[in-house]
Amino acid sequence: MVALYVLLFGQICVASCVLPIGSQPEQVHLSYPGVKGSMVITWTTLNATESIVEYGLWGGKLFTQSARGNCTTFVDGGSEKRKIYIHRVTLSELIPGFTYVYHCGSEAGWSDVLYFTALIESTSFSPKFALFGDMGNENPQSLARLQKETQVGMYDVILHIGDFAYDMHEDEGRIGDEFMKQIESIAAYVPYMTCPGNHEWAYNFSHYRSRFNMPGQTEGLWYSWNIGSAHIISFSTEVYFYLEYGLDLLFRQYEWLKGDLEEANKPENRAARPWIITMAHRPMYCSNNDHDDCTKFESYVRLGRNDTDPPAPGLEDLFYRQGVDLEFWAHEHTYERLWPVYNYKVFNGSTEEPYMNPRAPVHIITGSAGCREKHDGFIPKPREWSAFRSTDYGYTRMHLINSTHIYLEQVSDDQSGKVIDSLLLIKDVHGPEAWL
Repeated sequence: MVALYVLLFGQICVASCVLPIGSQPEQVHLSYPGVKGSMVITWTTLNATESIVEYGLWGGKLFTQSARGNCTTFVDGGSEKRKIYIHRVTLSELIPGFTYVYHCGSEAGWSDVLYFTALIESTSFSPKFALFGDMGNENPQSLARLQKETQVGMYDVILHIGDFAYDMHEDEGRIGDEFMKQIESIAAYVPYMTCPGNHEWAYNFSHYRSRFNMPGQTEGLWYSWNIGSAHIISFSTEVYFYLEYGLDLLFRQYEWLKGDLEEANKPENRAARPWIITMAHRPMYCSNNDHDDCTKFESYVRLGRNDTDPPAPGLEDLFYRQGVDLEFWAHEHTYERLWPVYNYKVFNGSTEEPYMNPRAPVHIITGSAGCREKHDGFIPKPREWSAFRSTDYGYTRMHLINSTHIYLEQVSDDQSGKVIDSLLLIKDVHGPEAWL
């Protein structure tokens, strides 16, 4: 009789307690919209539902506030024309530096209880970042270490410098879903700021443009935002390579970059945010042996293209003229730190202190987080502008200390989290005059 009761009870529970799977939120991630006291929460469901975030201050009563947003239908470009529903809710009037507990979803299903800390808006804020590119959902070597370090509060922001999932469009978009689930354990706790890479090419970068929510009105292809003493610019190197999606994108981005840099260099703006930092996928320089754009003197990203009508301008001269301090790249599945360089020439601050008041931008390539394509190799003899390089899986940490000091270090996941490289970039003068 007892066994029968248990069986009957189990049958009743199966019939009445199964969660509405298609309505359950998944792939939760945060982004900073560039607006004071705000945070955007994005997630996915497999069915259309309402878009609600319930939240409250850490230590207080749960979910005392709520905000509603919108849901858009994303249709994958594959043969199934598979649909997912992407939800976006913006939280506003957050108290800078305070931690909030939240969950997202609707009365049809809620996410786990999660938390984040609202970014501090002050120019004296000293944020810490993890940054990397080229992380897939197969062989994501650095992911576990990043998960733990993020959840114990080591980072304020994550920068993912292109190439996600390998590839988000595969298996009718299901690989993208799995990858976004994997990074939820990072991206649901701190803003996850992105730029597109070549592996996002499918269907005119539609998965990237739809899944992430970055500042501005360009679907995350290029944008800028401020944090602490830095103005950070994210842009697409892919406009130089996928001309079938429109040559106009290349010129629109260039004009936007020029205008954004001119605005950032206005005396009052450069005084408040003296550091200008860029992030984009394909480097201008590298010493790898795979015949990518950065291995060629006539790099499209660096010098532009002469085979277009009109010729397309490159970016090295623009960034140099506008006094860009630090440039982050990925694409090569390695780590490489360069000496301060412009036009293939090294401009160290001095022999003893190369990164103290350097007279050219500093480039860092950090594309070794881990993916199914494994490592890239290097040419045997490094170029004269190459200061340090490693094929270890890993990622980069950055501490934006203040208006004159930035600390960077490279973590090797192959060596159990050992710091294998570091530098302290010191600049008493910012802007084009720093090169004189």
